[in-house]
Amino acid sequence: MKAKHRPLAPNRALALGFLAIILAGALLLMLPIANRGGKGLSFLDSLFTATSATCVTGLVVADTWTQFNLLGQIILLALIQVGGLGYMTMMLQASLLMGRKIGLRQRSVMMESVSAQRLSDVLTLLRYILGGTALIEGTGAVLLAFRFIPELGLARGIWYAVFHSVSAFCNAGFDLMGFREPYSSLTHYVYDPLVNLTAVALVLLGGLGFLVWRDVRENGLHLRRYSLHSKLMLTATLVLTVGGTALFWLAERDNLLSGMTAGQQALAALFQAVSPRTAGFNTVDLAKLTSGGGLLTIVLMFIGAGPGSTGGGVKVTTVVVCLLTLAAYIRGRREVGAFNRRLDEEQIHRSAAGVTLYMTLAMAGGFLILATQPFPLQDALFEVFSALSTVGLSTGITRDLSPLNRAVVIVMMYCGRIGSLSMLMALAQRSAPRVKDPVEHITIG
Repeated sequence: MKAKHRPLAPNRALALGFLAIILAGALLLMLPIANRGGKGLSFLDSLFTATSATCVTGLVVADTWTQFNLLGQIILLALIQVGGLGYMTMMLQASLLMGRKIGLRQRSVMMESVSAQRLSDVLTLLRYILGGTALIEGTGAVLLAFRFIPELGLARGIWYAVFHSVSAFCNAGFDLMGFREPYSSLTHYVYDPLVNLTAVALVLLGGLGFLVWRDVRENGLHLRRYSLHSKLMLTATLVLTVGGTALFWLAERDNLLSGMTAGQQALAALFQAVSPRTAGFNTVDLAKLTSGGGLLTIVLMFIGAGPGSTGGGVKVTTVVVCLLTLAAYIRGRREVGAFNRRLDEEQIHRSAAGVTLYMTLAMAGGFLILATQPFPLQDALFEVFSALSTVGLSTGITRDLSPLNRAVVIVMMYCGRIGSLSMLMALAQRSAPRVKDPVEHITIG
């Protein structure tokens, strides 16, 4: 009797879907017609760039403007948009446009992709995602066009506005500023409120997550009606933005921020507090960060954005759940919760597993890089956390990585976009144990 074919689990389907897009993108970026002067990248460097774009990271081994012509830039932007929204979002949109029925299987994969809680939420959430993305990216492009069109001309200014709006909203960090200076990101706009504040707004909106968008759209200013997820995300985002700005200023006031006016310092500190979660743009030279500034940036990269968003990291809510668990344990309470709501134990276990796995991957990646190349410890950890959190910030060592370490960073970026826990679940064969093992206590702490 012929064995019945079993469909792929949602997390495996997502992992394989992203892998297929990355490989296709790598092949397209290798084409001579996509590169300036007809000189294409090697397969490894094309794979690195395609992974970085699809996983909305922003780490590059070749300056985007210097290496790619308009066609190459369009390919990169398409990879960024698909990677930011999730390939399942784009596939379902195509199915809707063609009038096809969306089955339970597709909804399950979409549910996993955007962290929806119920299958019934998927189509509604899909409309919010597509409509909200078009509105936010379009608004961002219009605002940036006021700066880029006078500088670059009409056609080029519009293209730069669209490219950087999509890149910021998708938390990708790719830029086209290499015509000024390769790998310069937005450092030439460090004092520009329009570019800075527009980019910050796009990054924050992309990083909040689609579930929060829906709550805000449906409930407006009635905060009590918000779900616990939205309350935690909005509160934590406010704390991280304000606290991160103050701490970055404290660490860099006599270094990168010296010589600036108070307003310029506040603008630069705000940008560098938001960008590590997880946009990848920078307006100051990260190679000159103090040890304190570097550590703060690594912590912000580790935390990242919200679940079901365009950003990466271990996720804001994961860190919040771990902190709430710690607070409950210190206070001698068995239940963990906030805003008069109790958290499910499975979410607590998943958060602990996610943090543990993330740190394990980060330490393993950092060790491999340090064991094979003599980089400073802070630079190597900065690179690994940036890749695993799909941030894209770098102290400048990316293009100096050996082929082996470029492969390490590719794996880090891929795991970071899929989700390290989801990636492990996709690779593991899970089967429910028939018999529970007996309980035995061990000593902890």
